[in-house]
Amino acid sequence: MAAQETTLQSLQREFIADLRTKSRSSATILAYNKDIEQLVAYLASTEKTESNQVTSSDIEAFRNSLSEKAYTAKSISRKLNAIKAFFRWIVGKKILENDPAAPVAHPKYDNPPPRILTRMEYRALRDAARGDKRIAAIIELMLQTGVRIGEVAAFQLSDINSDSIHIRAYASQSERTVPINKPAKDALNDYLSDRGEVKNDHVFITKNQRPLLVRNIRSSIDRYFKEAGIENAKVNDLRSTFIAHQLKGGVDVVTVSKIAGHKRLSTTERYLEFIERKNGPGRSTKLEEL
Repeated sequence: MAAQETTLQSLQREFIADLRTKSRSSATILAYNKDIEQLVAYLASTEKTESNQVTSSDIEAFRNSLSEKAYTAKSISRKLNAIKAFFRWIVGKKILENDPAAPVAHPKYDNPPPRILTRMEYRALRDAARGDKRIAAIIELMLQTGVRIGEVAAFQLSDINSDSIHIRAYASQSERTVPINKPAKDALNDYLSDRGEVKNDHVFITKNQRPLLVRNIRSSIDRYFKEAGIENAKVNDLRSTFIAHQLKGGVDVVTVSKIAGHKRLSTTERYLEFIERKNGPGRSTKLEEL
């Protein structure tokens, strides 16, 4: 039996290969690989290349070095998430008995308030994208259902039902069913009729009939934000606007959280700080149109 590899570089390659078998998104895998690679390079500069040489103090020193290089607390925290996942995996493989990353604390940072588009802003965005049926459909879907940009990119024809869309399980997210209202369905059907019959099962495709990537979607919507004169906005603000609008309209937090695919109810509840409900505490389960 071959000896088990214990060098950090070889374990990094094995860990990333393992992530690819678990339906992790390509963006997550790329980010994890770069973050762990950065740690491995830092440890190599201190002459530590074996997993059993790494201590909590080493990882804390790496964290502190990032701060000295002017990385934001949020970026450092994201890198630590990757590193902690890596060492949990190593312990799970029984290469290490103790996890050196577990005691390392995340830097504290304040989450900025969600950017919630005004009615004037999202109407202006619709107007700007009106001539682009594909992006207009994506904007309408995100506004009316709160789906994530990665979920939009992965959306397949078989996921479309008469009054809902199916979001497949991916990464650490469970599958869920999201209601789809008439404005979103109309925009989607308008795009699909223009798209025509093609062999690709993905809903949103390029002119070459390849799946439209997240970066393509983001750059297109960013362009329409600019054309509409909407400043300091990003694609995820469409999702935030959906969540805030439903809560403001009186839809109960549990319903909104379930539809948005939030793992923790507290993530949805945070939006309550930034809105004023029309009808007091939410009791409705019926979603409102934007």
